[in-house]
This record gives sequence, C-alpha cells and structure tokens, in this order.
Amino acid sequence: MKTTVLKKLRKCKRRILNRIKNRPGPEQARPMITGRNIQYEIADRVQGLACGGIGGMVLVARKTGLIDEIDERLCLFKRHLPYHESDHVLNIAFNILAGGTKLEHLELRRNDEVYLNALGAKRIPDPTTAGDFCRRFQEDDILCFMDAFNATRLRVWRQQPDSFFQEAILDADGTIIGTDASCKEGVDLAYNGVWGYHPLVISLANTSEPLYLVNRSGNRPSHESAAIYLDRAIEECRKAGFRSLLLRGDTDFTQTKHLDRWHEAGDIRFLFGIDARANLIGLAEELPESAYGFLEQPEAPIKTVPRQQPKRHKQRIVRERGFETVHTLNEMVAEFEYKPIACKRPYRVIVLRKLLATDQGQLRMFEEYRYFFFITNDRQMTAEEVVLSANKRCNQENLIAQLKSGVHALTTPVDNLNSNWAYIAMASLAWSLKAWAALLVPESPRHAAKHRAEKQTLLRMEFRTFCMAIIQMPCQIVRTGRRLIYRLLSWNPWQEVFFRLVDGLHNALLC
Repeated sequence: MKTTVLKKLRKCKRRILNRIKNRPGPEQARPMITGRNIQYEIADRVQGLACGGIGGMVLVARKTGLIDEIDERLCLFKRHLPYHESDHVLNIAFNILAGGTKLEHLELRRNDEVYLNALGAKRIPDPTTAGDFCRRFQEDDILCFMDAFNATRLRVWRQQPDSFFQEAILDADGTIIGTDASCKEGVDLAYNGVWGYHPLVISLANTSEPLYLVNRSGNRPSHESAAIYLDRAIEECRKAGFRSLLLRGDTDFTQTKHLDRWHEAGDIRFLFGIDARANLIGLAEELPESAYGFLEQPEAPIKTVPRQQPKRHKQRIVRERGFETVHTLNEMVAEFEYKPIACKRPYRVIVLRKLLATDQGQLRMFEEYRYFFFITNDRQMTAEEVVLSANKRCNQENLIAQLKSGVHALTTPVDNLNSNWAYIAMASLAWSLKAWAALLVPESPRHAAKHRAEKQTLLRMEFRTFCMAIIQMPCQIVRTGRRLIYRLLSWNPWQEVFFRLVDGLHNALLC
C-alpha cells in the first residue's frame, strides 16, 4: 500500500475516533440528529457510486482468470452480439454484490450510468435477456460452468500457506427451495410438504465455499447424486494439493456401498451419521454401562468480563402455560464395531446416548434414552472428538442460510429445473467472490498475526456485513485516458484491508 494512502486512511480513522469518543459533558438541550432544511441537487460533473467496492470484485474476477475460464469453457453463443458468456455471469453476481436480490434489479443497474462506467461497460444485459441466458443451459453446460469456477478456485487456493493444505473437510447436505409457482418445470412435493426444488450442496468447510450446487426436483432424496459430486470435489481438492480429506454428512448421506471405496483410497476419512435402526439400538443397549463415558461440551471462551445472565422469560412462559418440553439431562458416548450389509469390512460406530426428560409445566412426565449413531473409518480420534467433529458440520447450515437469505442465490426466478440450476450457480458466485477476496488479502511478515486475524474475520463474515464493509463504499468515478479511478468519499475500518487486497491483486498471482 502506498504511504500516502496509508497516511490518509489513518488520518480519517483518527478523525472519526476522536468524533465518536465518549466524553463526559453537560446534558444536551436538543437531540443529536439536527439535520434541517435538507435539499437535493443533481451533480453536473462529479459522478458518485454507492457500491464503490465493486471495482475490487472486478479485479478479483479478472486477476484470478475467472473471466477467461468462463469464456473458454462455456460456449452458449455462436456470435457475441454484444455480450460474452462472462458478461452474463458476472452481471448476475455483481448485481447481488451491489445490493440486488432479484433479476428485476438488473434494470436499476443498467440504467445507472455511473455503475456502467465503474464496470467499464457500455451496457449490461437487462432482466429479460438474463433470464433467456439461463434458459440456454443444459446439464452439461452447467457442469462445465461449475468446473470453470473450480479451476479459478484452485488458483486462489495456491496463494495460501502450506498449512492450508493439511486437510480438506467436505460437507454434503440438501435443502428445500419453496415456490408457490405452478408453472415451473421440475417442482414437486418435498418430504416436508413444501412444493419446490431440493438442491444438493457440496462445500469445503475450511473456507465455507460451495464447490458444487446441484438442483433437483423437490421429491428427490437428500443423498441422490451425493457420491458423484463428492467424488468430483475430492478430485478438485487433490488437484489443489490437499494431503488428506474428511467427508461429512448427516444420516441421509451414509451411502454404505461407497464406504469401502473411500476407505481404500488411503487419504480419505469419512464421518457420517447413521440411522438409529433397531439392530444398532440393540447393540448399543447390550454394551456394559462401563463402556459409556460422559460427553463434555466445550464452552466458548469469554472475550470480555463475565456478566450476569439475563432472565429466561421464554422458559417461564412455557412453565406457566403448561407446554410440553424436552430437556437433555446428560449425554454419554461409547463405541463398537459394525459392518454394514453393503460393506466388506467393519467400521467404527460411535453411539451418543442422550437422557431426555419430558416436562409439562413444572411436572416431570417421564425420562427416556435416545440414541444417535456415527460411522467412521477414523481410528485416531476419541469417541468424544468424533461427536464434536460431527457437530461442527452445523456450520454448513450457516452457509446454506447465507446462500438463501443473504446472497439470495437459492431462489427460482426462471421457469425450469436447469435454468434455475444455472441461476443458482451464477448467483452463488457472489459468495465465492467474497471468499476469494478474503483468501487473497496479503499477510505481511511484520503484522502476520493481525493480518491473519483480519483475513479470517473477512472469510467468516456474513454476506450482508461483507457488502456493507467492503462493497458499499461511496466512490467518485473518474475516467482518464488509461485509468479508471475509484476515489473513496468516506472512511470505514475495513478500508485498509481493502487497499491491501487491491495492491495484492495488481501483483502477479502464483501459478
């Protein structure tokens, strides 16, 4: 980062911190917000853009080779009049990063002259054209499209330190996308009574990146095609140089006919939930009581001083109204060997036994044991560590929630299964660009610990928070003969990180 830029950022920081510092003083006679006689005018020469960080995302897409990968692998047009395939893809992703949530919001973007200037574009596709582009996709085109993303992803991963490649953790899960539309091809009634689609999500837990998103009809089971796309994700991680892999999934993803093959690969561990069938419950009940040990849930460290716990009003209302509730009294773990019918060898099964109490108001109705099972080929972790590792798969639920309500990628704006699949993949690129931007932030040796912490915070940040911190920076757009200048008009605490990212992108990436 240039010294002059760093000095300006630190000056802005000192000024705002001095302004918001809490100083004791006399009581104020009037409210703090005193804006009056507010008027609006149209600027003649100065051009401003609310989403000034979008230029950084353009740099990420260009410097990582994403644009070239899309145009090389995806061939949907015979002639480019005037748009290329990458124009359509980035148009949808940038619309989401800039604050849009629907295809219709592209109309606002294409009528914003400053936004077009910021992208260096004469024009961008309108919503109808974007929808027609989605309808051009067949299944093979979508797979080529996701392969283009993953080829770019490998280049981003190569910029990471050696410790990054210790182990790749791959999570698999399904989710329901509901829709009230009756004319969308492929919708069906899901297991929970919702009409819609049932996408499969294969993600890398290390960075919360969706590696494969597969749209399926609403009535398809969660595990359908999971093994196929897990194998694809395994190959991508091996290409990247990960030394080992861990596959995780809930009970729907225990595909026992694939366990032997994954185990024999040598570099793959798996940890799946397994249904509590009668034979497994019988084996768990036959274990002696001495085989069980208490499961201690780790407590999150307190980052500040301990504070008094607030009153739990919800529990009080439940007791007063006599609602039926279930409480966990204790959790115990044990293990035994078990050979599924589709396997040639036994594997380790961890049993989690929960003692649950059912209350109605203040009356204890009854207590019962409930069993949960996990199957794994890992022989090093303790039974407690296996259960805690399986619980960490819940982070994928957070990723799916972000793709649904933050990015608004898991939606169905088009009219058939493949076109909606294509839109889901393109919209999810907005989340991937966020992850790549975080991974590409340079770490200087002098401030390695601080920069690494900022990088991890940016990587784990919710999508809307990321957009507020990195994208929604008001800028003046200045076009010169050979440069497109984004001149920031306000300061926020993440701008120093943003400038380090931009400086790093101007340098050549490792091949």
